[in-house]
Amino acid sequence: RQRGLPKRPPENSALTRFRAMRCATLDEFRAWVAEEVRREKENPKNTDGAKHTDTHERTRTKSARSGDVRGGRCLSVSSSAVSFRDLPAVLAANGALSLLNLCLYLVKRQLEAQVRAFEEQGGFTERLYRWRTDRRNPRND
Repeated sequence: RQRGLPKRPPENSALTRFRAMRCATLDEFRAWVAEEVRREKENPKNTDGAKHTDTHERTRTKSARSGDVRGGRCLSVSSSAVSFRDLPAVLAANGALSLLNLCLYLVKRQLEAQVRAFEEQGGFTERLYRWRTDRRNPRND
């Protein structure tokens, strides 16, 4: 957003390929960016619907670039003009956003699981008390 790069929709074919790769290392992430840049060089028409220009549109005012939230949708996110020179940055930024979304989803699932465990088994202090009581007073079942 700060650099005026467009946010690609989740169904964008480059992001779909990124998710399918399941990059585990930074080198794999870099390889994905390089492959997408190579694809764009071979097919400059760009079937993803994003428009590429020779120069990135930077004539907007500072307030328009920073995206005044009260004024509606942030222009830097909704902009679709991208120079070929900025393509690696656009891919890297959108790949990072995709990874952040995945992290948020996984953290949300972990928190939900911890809430369920807390409700069913109690907190750490409750479990420790139960364990210590059972060790002191073993039941002969």
